[in-house]
Amino acid sequence: MTPKQIATNQAMVSCDVCGRTLLRGEHADVFLNSGQRRNVCELCTQRAALEGWIREGLVDDMPVRQRGRRERGSLFARLSRRRSRETEEEEETPPVDTGIRRHAPRAAADEPLEPPVLPYGDEREPTYVAEVAPAPAPPPARPAPAERVREPRHVHAVPTNADMKRARAVELFNASPHPRTVAGVARSLGAPFVVVRPSATEGSIVSITAGWELCWYRYEVDLADEAAGVRLCEQGDEISQLDEADQQPNAAADARGEIHLVTG
Repeated sequence: MTPKQIATNQAMVSCDVCGRTLLRGEHADVFLNSGQRRNVCELCTQRAALEGWIREGLVDDMPVRQRGRRERGSLFARLSRRRSRETEEEEETPPVDTGIRRHAPRAAADEPLEPPVLPYGDEREPTYVAEVAPAPAPPPARPAPAERVREPRHVHAVPTNADMKRARAVELFNASPHPRTVAGVARSLGAPFVVVRPSATEGSIVSITAGWELCWYRYEVDLADEAAGVRLCEQGDEISQLDEADQQPNAAADARGEIHLVTG
């Protein structure tokens, strides 16, 4: 008998606090944070409020509107206020020193200039020298940009033993934010079954599957590129969608969502 696969058209919504995908029937509350809309599940609304997020619909803009009405008035009153503000700004603004020296006004054209008094016996003609303001100093030269120092890339060796691969993948998973998703779903559906299995085709890939009766999540860890972190690659609503190897648990998750391998 062939099992039937049931697909739903429900859009996938993730909580922006714990990161888990909402189950069917759950509704997300919309919060505002730095001008952006955030989806928050029912389990994380109190945490979002403690972080300073504001629930959408509670923003009050009445003080801004009332202030705008008070500033309105007749055209004559607004022009008077504008002129008074311009007058106050001109009085408060200090004069700008342009570097040009001003001299006393010269005499009228009909008044002859008096020559300077020369010492007795000096019959040379007087010389008039114009006073010129010094030229401004050139701006300082900008220093040349420093060359960017490239950090060396660290390449991690991939363990060859399957047990060592599983242990290293579990360490990277517990250090990532994904245990919060596992813990959040576990509070509603109970403890999950966990399967940690190295890939049969790719030697550096290790898959971690956490499943319940109503949903399951599959994560992948690339031990050759640990800087890329742990990523969510698949998820579903029926356990029958998983392979038989992914239904044989060999690990468990605690209350914090962290995974521990089962020995023996």
